Amino acid sequence: MLVERGIQVMNFEVVGDAYSIASNYLRKSGAIADTLVTDERLLTIIVKMFRRGEFNRLRLANKAIATFEAGALA
Repeated sequence: MLVERGIQVMNFEVVGDAYSIASNYLRKSGAIADTLVTDERLLTIIVKMFRRGEFNRLRLANKAIATFEAGALA
């Protein structure tokens, strides 16, 4: 699904898939709690990377995992 925000278009499917992949990995590794609540820090990292031009789901998830584990905010 594409949502237009001013002149920027965001594909929520890519962001959602990347979040799902990254959060699943981080939950299984114990880095985030195993709940259904969205981890805002992880989501922020993914959205920032998406806005910078990373559109590949798997690459976006892997970079977000590395950034999250490093303790940075993209």
